[in-house]
Formats: sequence, C-alpha cells, structure tokens
Amino acid sequence: MKEYATDQIRNIALIGHGSSGKTTLTEAMLYVAKAVDRRGKVEEGTATTDFDEEEVRRKISLVMGVAPFEWKGKKVNVLDTPGYTDFVGEVRSALRAADMALVVIDAAAGVEVGTELTWAYADEEALPRAVLINKMDRDNANFSTALASLREAFNAQFLPLMLPVGEQDQFKGVVNILERKAYLGPKGQQADVPAELADQVEELYTQIVEAAVEADEALMMKYFEDEEITPEEIAAGLAAVVANGSWVPVLVGAGGGDLSGMEALLDILVGIAPAPSTRKVTAQGPTGEEEFDVSDLSPLAVLVFKTTADPYVGKISFFKIFGGQLSAGDTVYNPRTGDAVRLSQLFVMRGREQIQVDRLHAGDIGAVTKLSDVQTGDTLCSKDHVLTLRGPIFPEPLYSVAISPVTKADTAKMGPTLTRICEEDPTLRWHQDPTTNETILSGMGDAHVETAVRRMKSRFNVNVEMRTPKVPYKETITTTATAQYRHKKQTGGAGQFAEVHMRLEPMPRDAGFDYVWEVFGGHISSSFQPSIEKGVKQVMQQGVLAGYPIVDVRVAVYDGKEHPVDSKDIAFQIAGREAFKEAFQKARPVLLEPIYLYTITVPDEYAGAVMSDLNTRRGRVLGMAQEGNKAIITAEAPLAEMQQYATVLRALTQARGVYTMEFQRYDIVPSHIAEKVVAEAKQSRES
Repeated sequence: MKEYATDQIRNIALIGHGSSGKTTLTEAMLYVAKAVDRRGKVEEGTATTDFDEEEVRRKISLVMGVAPFEWKGKKVNVLDTPGYTDFVGEVRSALRAADMALVVIDAAAGVEVGTELTWAYADEEALPRAVLINKMDRDNANFSTALASLREAFNAQFLPLMLPVGEQDQFKGVVNILERKAYLGPKGQQADVPAELADQVEELYTQIVEAAVEADEALMMKYFEDEEITPEEIAAGLAAVVANGSWVPVLVGAGGGDLSGMEALLDILVGIAPAPSTRKVTAQGPTGEEEFDVSDLSPLAVLVFKTTADPYVGKISFFKIFGGQLSAGDTVYNPRTGDAVRLSQLFVMRGREQIQVDRLHAGDIGAVTKLSDVQTGDTLCSKDHVLTLRGPIFPEPLYSVAISPVTKADTAKMGPTLTRICEEDPTLRWHQDPTTNETILSGMGDAHVETAVRRMKSRFNVNVEMRTPKVPYKETITTTATAQYRHKKQTGGAGQFAEVHMRLEPMPRDAGFDYVWEVFGGHISSSFQPSIEKGVKQVMQQGVLAGYPIVDVRVAVYDGKEHPVDSKDIAFQIAGREAFKEAFQKARPVLLEPIYLYTITVPDEYAGAVMSDLNTRRGRVLGMAQEGNKAIITAEAPLAEMQQYATVLRALTQARGVYTMEFQRYDIVPSHIAEKVVAEAKQSRES
C-alpha cells in the first residue's frame, strides 16, 4: 500500500443497528475499490472484517474490523463496528479513532435502537457524521419513510446528496445530486436523471448549494449576487459544513446488491468525509493541557485504541497517530509504564491480513505486534515531549457471572487467560470476590460474557463453567451482647485451658472492626491478647449466620482465666472464637446486602412498565427526568434482585433501554428474605 499524507486520509466508522448491513457494505467498498478480488459474505463466514471464530459461528459482527482501501488518490480506513448492544466497547474504540461516523440504517426499518445508541456515542465524541440509507433493494424499502424517521429521531439538519432510482425489487441505481447524474446497473453506467426525479433533484441541488455557501462569506456573497459557483467551491463548502456538524448528508445504497451506484457512493463519501487535519487534538502535557493540529509537524502522539490477543501472532495493538509520524524501527515512550518501546515493524490491518508498511503519517491508522506491556488507551510519544491522550470512553460492566475451571489444567491457565481477554475488550472485567470467594467475570450482557467464555476455550483451550454469582452479603449485629467460653482439654500429658469473657458492640456502617482489651488484674496475660484476636478474626472471615464476612463490630475482652501450665496460644484462639460465636448469636445478628443506584434511560412509552418492574424488585424510585422523548429514571435497588437486569430491561423495552449502576451502600436484608438466605446456606453446608 502506498504512503499517504494526512490530507489524503479518511477515517470513517460504520455504526448503526445490528443487521443494517455494515459488514456487507464494507465488503462491497473493498471489492469496488479492488482491495479484494472476491466479495466475501457474512452468511458464508468469508467477510473480510468478520473473521473471528465466534463471528463466523454467529454470523454477526462482534469485534471492530479495520478495512483500508485506496480510492482516487485517497486512503480510506473503514472501521466496521458491531451493531449488537453488548459489544458497545468496540463501537467506542472505533469512534475514538474515526474522523467521521457513517450511520447505516436499513431502508425498510428506518431508525432502530442501535441507531439511537450509536448516534449518542458519536455525539459524545463530537464527530461529524453522514447517514447511509442502505438495503434499497430489500422488500418494503422506502427512502422517504427512512428519511422521515431520521428527522423525527434526531435534532439535526439532514441533506440528501443521493436519491434512489426505483426501490425494492425495482432498485436500479442512484442519482448523484451534486452532479445531477444517474448511475444505473451493476456497472454504475452514467445516465441522465429520470424524468420523474428531475424536479426533486433540482430542488435538493439548490438546498445543497445553500448549505455549502454557509461555510464561506465570500461564497455567500457570490450566491446572493447570482454569480456562478463552481462545483469545486460547492464541494469545499459542503465538506466544511459536514465537518462542523451543521449538516448531515444522506446517501443511498444497497451494499448487498449488484453494486448499483457504489462508485458514486464512494465518490461522494470520500469527498465529504473530513481529513484528520480538520480536527484539533487535546492532550495532557508536562505543564498542563496542550492543543495541536493533526500534522506530521506536531509532537508525536499515538493512541492505542484497541488490542487483540491472538494465540499465534501474540498481542496486536491498533493505533491512530494524532501527531507526528511513525517509521518501522522507531522507539517511543509509554507514559503509563515509564518504558521505552521499540516498534520493530508497522502494519496496516485489513481484517486479519497484515500489510507491512515502512512509515505512517499523522492521522493514519496502523498496528504493531508483540507489545506485551501496552494496553488499550495507552499513549505512545517521545520521551522528550511526554503527552497523554484521552482513551476511548468505556461504560462500566452491567452483567456478571461466576466462573470456575473445569479441570486442574484449566485452573492454572484461567487467570492469565482472563487477563488477556479483558485487555482485548476493556468492557470486560474480572476479579476474585473476597466475600464469596468466587471468580467473577463481568460484561455488558449475557451474549457478551458468553462470547468471552467461548473465546477462552477456542483461542486458549481454557474451559470454564458459568453460574449466577452469589450475592456478596455481609453479617453484623444490632445490639450489645456478652458471652463467656471455657476451653478445657486434657489428653494425658500437657492439656489446654483458656477462659474468655467477651462483649460485642455494634459499630456504625463501614466503621470496620475494633478490638479492645479491658482485662485488668492479670486474669489473662497480655501475651494471649493476639491469640484471642486471631480466633475472633477467623470467625469474622467465615461468618456465623450464613457464611458471609462479619463487619462493623467492636470486640471487647474484659475478663477470663488462664492456667500456669495448660494455657497456650491455640487454647485462647479456640476460646476467643467460641465466645465470639455465642455473643454474636445473642446480639440480634442481621444480614447486610449491597444497594446500587441505577440510572435507567428508556423511551417514554416504557417508563411505566420499568417503574412497575422496579417495585417488584424491592427498588425505590428516586426520581424521573425528561430528555427529548426519553425518560431517565433513577432508583435504588438491592443487587440480589437485579443480577439479570440487563436481560430483563432488554425484554421490557424491546432492547431500547439502557442503564448504568453504581454501588451506594450496604443495608439490612428484610427478615423474611434473610431467613431464606440463612436456610439455603445451612442446606449447602450440610450437603
């Protein structure tokens, strides 16, 4: 692949609802641009950007794929993203590296859930965007209806630059309104605009010119004075208003069809897509925030926006150059680790294909292998000018499972494999829960976590079983109580003797554990003070009611007895342990459960159903706000009732609801529920 300067590069992320045709469109673009010899198909598992084993099996995109191609002197880096909401991390990564988002919608379905969600993500990155009304050859395809759904859903000015010639099984090609020419048939043969579209084309052309002159006062004056405005001036003005987001162009196509008008589509898309140099970069420098242009002359600033873990190739780090340029063999600096990193080879990736290059310029997207200490979100820069770029914005996981290894061999490999899987997808997290002693894997939904587990098996040969996690309850007391325990054991030789008098007092929530020594007069030697504390801590870790850790308790040892010969460390450990158990049972013990704050965003029509469902889950609605046609519900609810909520909300709202969750505090479990938890724990111990 040739070397391209910054102004010749276009970085375009394809976003939208699942099955809107993004991957098929990518394949069509690659084929028309002669980057591939044969059009791959998602259904056959041969698509360039859907090469992951799970993608082939499910026949949907699960990871972001990069597909660069060359078109009329420009290099276009297409970032093909998944449409399924569980894989939002891939969309976020792509949008951080892109300079424009192409929102792909199905001509028969119009705006869907994924369209709304990904549009909001593009808003967060302040990306200019265009819309492609795709699948014009599909049954029930309707350009006008799809365009109307866009205008109803989003607060934006939509500007058609193309029109379809025919629809559904009569789709013949497209009209390029900028040229006022039609492109018909599989080879995109140029023709005059059909008579039935002539008036509409002229009306839209006038609207395009009016939009284009907004960007330039000199052009505006020429327009008002009826002077001729050249096609080049219109194109430049149009590109400017697209880049600043004041207009959203609307394109037309059928990526899975006979490629009617695909060349015209690429011409317009490459013409309106902003070059990387049109956007400013902000980075954190040694003396504060710095702003610079995306240029070879700017300080070196390279963002790793995605990593993949390949069992054969090793780690592949995808990067975008925001400033400076990179050559194979360069040494760069990673501020997060403080290490210098040598880039022995540079690649551009096309699906799984690695195309080696010698140098990449500012604004370009590339990849490098085997940087073991480099993670998604890292900045690579010069040690002489240290900069840190903001990484992709990743949401917190919402759905968790407990996993356990199937065999002893899996036990040894499970931890490192989980780490590699989570490095590849930062919306996956794993940890060892100290309360339940379970290994917890968390993601954005059931499909997300299930896919991760399958990858562990297929890529790294690690088999694990999944189950619903235990709720991390805790135990505490609500009143003061005392107990005493005498441990006496005679075995023929030296025996064991210890007597401990203990008082338990409740402490404020999250106050922790306090151990007080109130023994006076030498009834117990102070040397046994740590022994009693050790016994107490053993019980606190194991729990008394249901096997959960005990918290927020003050333990006071106020009296006891010892034997000059038989008293020893183990005797006082046992006496302390048993005295604590007895006092704990007298102190009106309770279970505590984690309470989370949920912020749930749903279309207005589902708000009532969501609030009713929260009431059945012991939720407490704190408030509701309005944002456009969306209701934002804030509520508190116990984790025990919300563990499968990602799946529940999807079902309640036809997948149009989203939520975030944030830990708030521990509260007392209602007695009737606590009784069930304690009974289940007892049954589990006995079995």
